[in-house]
Amino acid sequence: MSYELACELDEELTKIENDDNVRVVILTGAGPRAFSAGGDIHQMVKSTPEEMAARSEVRSQANWHLATFAKPIIGAINGLAYGAGALLTSMLDIRIGCEHAEIQFLAAKYGRANSTWSLPLVVGMPKAKELLFTGRPVKAEEAERIGLLNQVVPCAQLREAALQMAQQIAENDARMVQGIKKLLNDGIGMPWHERYDSEQNARKSKMKPTSPREGFKAFLERKGIRG
Repeated sequence: MSYELACELDEELTKIENDDNVRVVILTGAGPRAFSAGGDIHQMVKSTPEEMAARSEVRSQANWHLATFAKPIIGAINGLAYGAGALLTSMLDIRIGCEHAEIQFLAAKYGRANSTWSLPLVVGMPKAKELLFTGRPVKAEEAERIGLLNQVVPCAQLREAALQMAQQIAENDARMVQGIKKLLNDGIGMPWHERYDSEQNARKSKMKPTSPREGFKAFLERKGIRG
């Protein structure tokens, strides 16, 4: 993941975020080998300290944008996800992997730090410490077991599985799905009762149903049930 690619991804996500016709995003790697092999180390080595500092600031903002993206993002993890690629997976809402998926948080191996703020939310603090301290690879079966992957499917079915889940999400009320995502993200670190209050307040304001009766009616009609 070069600096240019990271910028292009952020630009594309900005367009998608402002497009009401898009309800869910699927992010996957090109080709059969990797979801993301990580940052472009060769580019970093050739950069001046000033270039590195400026680019790090831009990428930091892009990472936060991705982590707080308004719409659900599904990662179709089609192979290796190393270093910055592993960080990227930890920022996604849902991760579906195939048998070739392998995730490795490498920062400590080359004198850097990342994912301390994102990975514990996915796998819990003890497991996050293990993976960040050791930098060891996590293969698909283990990744699913510890919650780093939501599910594992055969590689030939990965695209279809991601599309199927995206379709399930897209069929729901987009305003509510995005509101639920924001409540979950904003609630990180809040006391339990404050999270409860946040939901109650949202239900009375920005997440207030436009017509509760019509919402239930539409749901029953989709299920083929008439009141």
